[in-house]
This record gives sequence, structure tokens and C-alpha cells, in this order.
Amino acid sequence: MKTRILGVNGPVVSEIGLGCMGLTFGYGTATNEAEAITLIQKAYGLGVTFFDTAEAYSKGTNEAIVGKAVKAFRNNVVIATKFGFKEGDAAKGLDSSPKRIREVAEASLKHLQTDVIDLFYQHRVDPNVPIEDVAGTVSDLIKEGKVKHFGLSEAGAATIRKAHAVQPVAALQSEYSLWWREPEETIIPTLEELGIGFVPFSPLGKGFLTGAINEQTQFDKNDFRNIVPRFSEENRKANQSFVDLLKTIAVSKNATPAQIALAWLLAQKPWIVPIPGTTKLHRLEENTGAAAIALSSADLQEIENAAANITVQGARYPAHLQQLVGR
Repeated sequence: MKTRILGVNGPVVSEIGLGCMGLTFGYGTATNEAEAITLIQKAYGLGVTFFDTAEAYSKGTNEAIVGKAVKAFRNNVVIATKFGFKEGDAAKGLDSSPKRIREVAEASLKHLQTDVIDLFYQHRVDPNVPIEDVAGTVSDLIKEGKVKHFGLSEAGAATIRKAHAVQPVAALQSEYSLWWREPEETIIPTLEELGIGFVPFSPLGKGFLTGAINEQTQFDKNDFRNIVPRFSEENRKANQSFVDLLKTIAVSKNATPAQIALAWLLAQKPWIVPIPGTTKLHRLEENTGAAAIALSSADLQEIENAAANITVQGARYPAHLQQLVGR
């Protein structure tokens, strides 16, 4: 797999990474640890060198699994993790105080069994802590050799600029896909201007763009998609036209809808690195295979023309989560 650079001076990573959240958090029952480790190691064997985790994904359990999985090849991969919630629990609210950032850094180093965090994101912007203080604290951690690069997640353009002025931001992580294109309005132009990389999470629309989900799909009772408006039964039925579009393109490329969705992202900018997550080996192989698919300008225009006639139904977050993004 080819590599890309996140930002002007950011880390060099595989052009498709692996989002590890779903192995223990957010999508129902956690994956067996041995199976999760096998999946991560298989990803490395397929050329993936960029692994994304966070303290808030099961209060360090996710980080610990990633740490165990990559231990044998730690120096060959880039690990991203995140801080920003009270006690590592998103349900308890935000906390990006300098003291908390340092606590998370020390805990993450232990969980990951490493001496440095390659990319340390603020998970969500904390309105009670000036972003300059957040950036300054991470800057100090970088000077101390505990962190290599600073990142933000779901931050607004003004916040990105303020943070970047204190400590260069290597990457922004936010949702971006064919069915969530809001970042194109102000975020992507800001990142391009400042030389910051973009790491789209949920590049497959939380699984919807794979074509494996329809209005009859029943999610696990602990799956957070149960509270996402875009995943109501009515909206899943209405949004099938998006999957149909991807299927049409996929047939012509001897590919799958998921591979077309990922190839589309890779074609947008050379500094975009999507991090699809999965718990299944066959999906991992499918996702990494997207790196070999080249979409022509004609293909991209066809997708653009068709997408312009489709209006996605449903908000991407319930109201209480939506208020945490774009600050």
C-alpha cells in the first residue's frame, strides 16, 4: 500500500488506516481480545501502518489491545489516540484541562506499551478551556518527547486556526464521506491553506455505504446507531439510493460499494487518509483493497452528477451529540 503525509510536517502513514473503536466500543458486543489482536496484525500484514484509538473507547481497553497487537512492529506504525473527556468517559462530559491532558498522556503511554504517542488528538473541543491552553499543553508534551504530533477532532475552522498558531496541527479527524460532505464548505479549504492533514472517520457512513444495511437491519441493543436519526428505519429506506449509486459504479470497476466510497475519498486530496473500522477480516481485506482502485476524472464526475440529485435523509447525530462538534 502507498503512503501519504498527514499535513506539511506530519507523520507518514498508509493511505488507508484502521479505526479501532468498534473493536470494543459503540457497535454492540466487544470483539474477543484475541480476535481483535489478530485483526490488527492482519491489517499490518496488508500494509496498514496507521491505527486509531482513544482513551474514551472503553476507558483504555481499546488502547491496550492496540498496544499488544502492534508491539512486535511498534516502530513501523503510527498510533493515534485521544484525550478530552472526564475520566475517559464521554457520558461524563468534557475535560481538556492541562492536568487532565497530562493524565491521559501518561495513561495512554502505559496502555499502548510505548514511550511516545505518535498523534495526540483533542477528542472534542472543550469550551471551558481555551484552545491555546490545550495546544500549549500538547506542545509541552512534544518538547518532553512524550508526543510527536498534535491533532484535533471535529473542531471548527476558527478553533483550528487558533490551535495551529500555538502548536502546528498535523491532522484533523472528522466525519467525511460521500453522504456527509459538510467539511467541504470551510474545513477542507482551511486545512489546505494551513497544510494540515485530514483523517475522515466513518468513511463508509457507519457501515451504510457498504450496502450491507437496509431498512430491515436490526442493530445490537448497545449499538449507538440506534440513536442516530440517519439510521431510523424510514431514513435507511430513503437513503438506499446512495448505495444504489455506489453499486452502479462498483460493477463497472469490478469492485464493491465500500471500495468505491473509499476510493472516492482518496481521490479528493492527497493528504486525506480515511480510517474505516471493522471487526471482520473479510471487510478488512475489502477496505484495504480500495487503495488499488483508481477513479478517473470521468468516474468522479459521474459520481458527482448522480450524488447531486440525492438528498440524504436524517441528521448524522442526535441533538446532544451534535452540539459537541464544529466548535
